[in-house]
Amino acid sequence: MGSGNILYVLRLGGLKLLLLLLVSIAGFVLLHLAPGDPLSQFTLAPGMTAERLAQIAHGMGLDQPLWRQYLHWLYGIMTGDWGRSFRDQAPVLGIIVSHLAATVELGLAALTISFTLGVGMGLLGALRSGRVLDDVTSVVSIVLFSLPTFWLGLVFIYVFSVRLHWFPTGNVSSPGDRSVVGYLRHLALPALTLGLVSVPVWSRYMRTFAGEILKQDQIRTARALGLSSGRIIVHRLLRGALLPMIPVAGIYLPTLLSGALVTETVFSWPGIGRLFLDSLQYRDYPVVMGVLMFSAILVLLSSTLAELVHHAADPRLRA
Repeated sequence: MGSGNILYVLRLGGLKLLLLLLVSIAGFVLLHLAPGDPLSQFTLAPGMTAERLAQIAHGMGLDQPLWRQYLHWLYGIMTGDWGRSFRDQAPVLGIIVSHLAATVELGLAALTISFTLGVGMGLLGALRSGRVLDDVTSVVSIVLFSLPTFWLGLVFIYVFSVRLHWFPTGNVSSPGDRSVVGYLRHLALPALTLGLVSVPVWSRYMRTFAGEILKQDQIRTARALGLSSGRIIVHRLLRGALLPMIPVAGIYLPTLLSGALVTETVFSWPGIGRLFLDSLQYRDYPVVMGVLMFSAILVLLSSTLAELVHHAADPRLRA
């Protein structure tokens, strides 16, 4: 690795760390400025006194100035101690990890759906530019982009669960059914909901990149040499259009996480999105901040990895 590449990696890493610090400060301050606090759930307990409430606040560290609370929390994050949940006193990192598998499974299923449909629609639109099929794919992308995730999920539940009884209404399994088929039936609707609303992310970029490549001399030369349309699409068009799609993966993850937050709530899917909303409702500050930072780290890592892969794969960027 040359010195230029090393400086690029160091500069990129420094910017990501600075952004992560700013996210932590903004999240911590906004969370503590929001109405309500963790002590409100104790005020209604029978026999609760001001002295006992002060002891609870001291045990939670809520009696300290906000800046000191932040520095204490930040030191814990940097040393691997993410704190303990106010609700059940379990380690925050352990709680997040226990919910992570469900989100990863949902995300991979949604990614498969959105990438396949999005790339296919974008490619069809580029190949049929200015024709009816191009207009149809554009309209479908606009409609999917405009659909609220929670509304689409509720429609799927009403149609496919309540009316047709094809799929369960939510959760990861039914009582007494731990089979793979049963799990896939529970996964189908949330994955389809999250995947469909993400289709325009891939379709829009694929349509643009493929359309630009179709105008290049290499495509005209390949046709003049007598190469079949299939070989031109696979070896020239797809290979060239997918290369600039690499950074799109860094854009897709935030979309996936924000959509998962709503989708997991609608379908009672026990992932980190639902964990975040439940913890926010109970004012469980350590878990809320833990999920926020965990998600921010994932987003920054994915975007950084996508940028580095794109930088390594594209000779023009290396130059």
